[in-house]
Amino acid sequence: MGICTRATPTNILLLNLTVSDLLFLLFLPLKMYEAASDMRWYLPSSICIITSFFFFSTIYASSLLLMAVAVDRYLGVTFPIRYKLHRRPMHGIAASVLAWIVSGGHTFTLFFIQGSPQGIAIVENHHVCYENFTSEQLQIVLPLRLEISVVLFFVPLLVSALCYARLIAILCGMPEMSRQKKQRAVAMAAGTLLVYLVCFLPFNISHIFSFDHGNSAPWRSYTLLLTATNTVLDPIIFYFSSAAFQASLRTILTQSWRSSSSCLLGAAHQDTGPTERQGHLSHL
Repeated sequence: MGICTRATPTNILLLNLTVSDLLFLLFLPLKMYEAASDMRWYLPSSICIITSFFFFSTIYASSLLLMAVAVDRYLGVTFPIRYKLHRRPMHGIAASVLAWIVSGGHTFTLFFIQGSPQGIAIVENHHVCYENFTSEQLQIVLPLRLEISVVLFFVPLLVSALCYARLIAILCGMPEMSRQKKQRAVAMAAGTLLVYLVCFLPFNISHIFSFDHGNSAPWRSYTLLLTATNTVLDPIIFYFSSAAFQASLRTILTQSWRSSSSCLLGAAHQDTGPTERQGHLSHL
């Protein structure tokens, strides 16, 4: 059973969110190896640059894309007819490209400030990857980290919270709206806020703490562990944001269940067959 739907801005945004998650997962093992090595870098310097860039830029790309999905949903409910007439896939493409440019540009600027072009510094005879800054560099790095947190996290968090709060209020005031659609909107809002608060908030709080204390927070690396849960919570948003995704998932699960049930029944039939024949022979 195939399900074909015309691409919508939400579909395109979710596709880019999936790409962001995949890139994050691709470089996550390297960051895990770094953490297991007590934040020392034993890999080539070129890998340090690539890993750090994609790891951090995908975090903020996800934040911006989640905000874009919230705005798209809000406009679709607040101005249903007008927005449906003017909604084009190009809007989702433009928003996605902008999210990648803004997140990548901020990340590149932050890494460019580091004195070593390879991103590698030597601390106590060990190499570290973008983890050691001079006092002069900190005067630029810490304010820039704070600016990144405000622009790429706290603003999207505020916009998403307002959009979903207004969206739920509108839906609750529409008695003709089915209960299932209302529950789907609430679940999607809760999933989005959960990603912001659980995955991204601790990491961005470390930027505020670092700026206030004039040095990188010693527990900053531990907050990166929570960002990995983003890839676990995002599928919740995928499920409640797309009816086509739900239908496809139900079809896959149904087909998998039928296949497994058929295999089990076939195996059970083969197991019981000889036993029944032996039972008949014993009576002879």
